[in-house]
Amino acid sequence: MGEQDEYGITAALIPTNLPGISIGRRHYPINIPFQNGPTQGKDVFVPLDYIIGGPEMAGRGWSMLVQQLAVGRGITLPSNALGAALGGVYASGAYARIRRQFGLPIGKFHGVGEALARMTGLAYIMTAASRVTCAALNAGEKPSVPSAILKYHNTEMGRQIANDAMDVQGGKAIMLGPKNYLARSYQSVPVAITVEGANILTRNLIIFGQGAIRCHPYILKEMEAARDEDEVRGLRNFDRLLFKHIGHVLSNAARSLVMALSAARFTEVPAADPTRRFYQQINRYSASFALVADAAMLTLGGALKRKELLSARLGDVLSYIYLTSMVLKHYRNQGEPAEDLPIVEWACRTLLYRAQEQLHSFLRNFPNRWVAAGLRILVFPRGRTFSAPSDETGQQVTELLINNTETRARLADCIYRTSEPTNQIGLLQDALVFAEAIKPLERRVHNARKAGEILAEDTPGQITEAENKGILTKAEAAQLREFDAVVMSLTGVDDFDPSEIIRQQTATVSKKRTTKKKVAKKRPASKQKSTDQDSLSQAPSADIDASVGKPD
Repeated sequence: MGEQDEYGITAALIPTNLPGISIGRRHYPINIPFQNGPTQGKDVFVPLDYIIGGPEMAGRGWSMLVQQLAVGRGITLPSNALGAALGGVYASGAYARIRRQFGLPIGKFHGVGEALARMTGLAYIMTAASRVTCAALNAGEKPSVPSAILKYHNTEMGRQIANDAMDVQGGKAIMLGPKNYLARSYQSVPVAITVEGANILTRNLIIFGQGAIRCHPYILKEMEAARDEDEVRGLRNFDRLLFKHIGHVLSNAARSLVMALSAARFTEVPAADPTRRFYQQINRYSASFALVADAAMLTLGGALKRKELLSARLGDVLSYIYLTSMVLKHYRNQGEPAEDLPIVEWACRTLLYRAQEQLHSFLRNFPNRWVAAGLRILVFPRGRTFSAPSDETGQQVTELLINNTETRARLADCIYRTSEPTNQIGLLQDALVFAEAIKPLERRVHNARKAGEILAEDTPGQITEAENKGILTKAEAAQLREFDAVVMSLTGVDDFDPSEIIRQQTATVSKKRTTKKKVAKKRPASKQKSTDQDSLSQAPSADIDASVGKPD
């Protein structure tokens, strides 16, 4: 392209059929079908037109990659985590309604209800954060900090929901087979946690550290003034900015103290409904966050980056404030349905409570104890007064999930829930609707058994006895038998003949060894060294759900 020989890292779109390209090797990420692996080439001629952005973008590949990550971090992985989470929540709610123990749906037990409420609330937060943040991305914004918040928190909340779904559905969720709609999703959770900025890195270094200087109203300008080649002008600008910065700190200190003392009850917010208090609490914690962040940068300087846990806690506070605002925005975008208020309250209370606790942890671990003591007076003059969601709120959320409510439908409006034989989630929803239709019949049988009119212990026996004694009509008994068959089918798990499992595994290993030999013949001798990928050829196929291990 001229006299220059080296341009540096360049991004290009390479067709797979270009001479010299090899894409035969594949990684095997956590036993899921995922097209991921090394693309190699030897003596490959790449036309200039294949450079992304054209020849003028040669050498700017690294910059393009970083910019893409700043945007893409808020789209793909958070959305994947959200989809899996909504599927798990939707299925778990229906399962907890039709699966009975001791004569009650398991969703009625408070321990199970606690997990269901947490799953529902976290899924609502994830949905709100994804939709509002992606709306900004669609509008052309490149919000690197919100994207990092979304990537970290959506994938972490997705991990929590996956764990809770496995707990709620128990044996149903751990037995692999065509009826299992959770295990592969659960197994793939670490993929989203790990890629596009591992979550430990994202939390400790990116969320707060990436925006601390550029998002501050004065620090970046002060740094630029200090570097001004015109010393007189630079000093004048620095002094002006410094006094504004001091005023900013004093203003935040006063706001933090007054709002903490008054619980922010007198701040103006754009809502008059029951969500008003959450808007006010956002103002309250925003002022406290701005104060402690300024104090940390002033007293620790560059050392704040090395004190990763302090930076991470500041990032957590920022994240929880941001996510709370996303929840309120999403609630408003949906038309403020009153029946969704228990979920909105659970979500906002959970996020703001976590913000309070992370502020407390930050002050407790701040190295300058005198500064920490002064900040604590301004941030928590009355102590930690904000509370997490009550058990009653959690139970209200659970009832919205385990019953066929509009809230349940809104929560999962983007997942595939069509009723068809191969879609277990759609079948579970049908069973949930069926359960509500036959609820009066079940109540009649239950009351008769309680009164001693029915003595049978098993469900089929109770139905037969109720029909024989005239408690149920023939049609009603048939309806209950049909429902019982549906429940047994949906709550049951797959089983396999041991010889079938061995045959499947043997065929899979044999096929992979044959493929490996064919590839080895094509590759140069220097490429035939044993690798981790080779050892994976002995693993069961990701496509065989029956591969639960060799029997004893």
